Amino acid sequence: MKNIFVLILFVLLFVSVANATVMEGGVMKTGMGNSKRVVDSATNMPVSGAKVVLPKLDYITVTDDNGAFSLNANIKSPTILSVQKEGYRPFSLTIDEKIAAKPIVVGIEKSNVQDIVISSEMFHLGDDNYSENSANSGEFKGRSIGAYFSKSFQIAQNALTKQNFLVIGSIIGIDTFMAKTMGQNSVAHAFSSPPEVFFNGVKIAEIQLNGDGQKIKIPNNILKVGQLNEVTIHTGRNLRQTAYIDYDDIEFMNLYIKSE
Repeated sequence: MKNIFVLILFVLLFVSVANATVMEGGVMKTGMGNSKRVVDSATNMPVSGAKVVLPKLDYITVTDDNGAFSLNANIKSPTILSVQKEGYRPFSLTIDEKIAAKPIVVGIEKSNVQDIVISSEMFHLGDDNYSENSANSGEFKGRSIGAYFSKSFQIAQNALTKQNFLVIGSIIGIDTFMAKTMGQNSVAHAFSSPPEVFFNGVKIAEIQLNGDGQKIKIPNNILKVGQLNEVTIHTGRNLRQTAYIDYDDIEFMNLYIKSE
């Protein structure tokens, strides 16, 4: 435990110098109940008609009038569960066979007019060359689109009156030294640099761990209000491979901007 604490402290200090943020995995409101349900996180009332998706398994279901849903799918390894409902922020959660077998209550947040959904799709970055021991490699859904993802969008003039955050619903496959130390992968002799997140060309985060609901602060001074803005995510690379560039294969989904 002491070694882990020292490692985390070292990375935090290093990233502070690099003007980036180390992002650790987090899970939004979930809990135990009498069934698998989707509720409004503010009122705890059931949310009907919410689409519940397991992208890897091509499984889709919809919540009933009580917000209840069933997972009649063969979940053998960790996989991403995504919840989508008009008027609510996208939500996703990494689950496994044990979690899927138990009652689950998932709370989703209502969106506001300033929220910007960049994408609710799943994207695979890397070179499609990865070990079966890579973090969550068994749940990879599709082929790689390359070493980076980039998308442009507009931000309203009043965005400067709020604090804005880039939210990554779920991200898997990260094979950094910290992820290895925390037991998120079983790769024996290699580790990768962290994925980097850029906003309008400025690095705003390095993502060290796999997880859900990762929230990255966007400095207001780099926003281009009333103009096109661009978010870019670069995957890391194998730091033990020097003969050629070996990109870390990762997947993420539910990318959006929220204002508070």
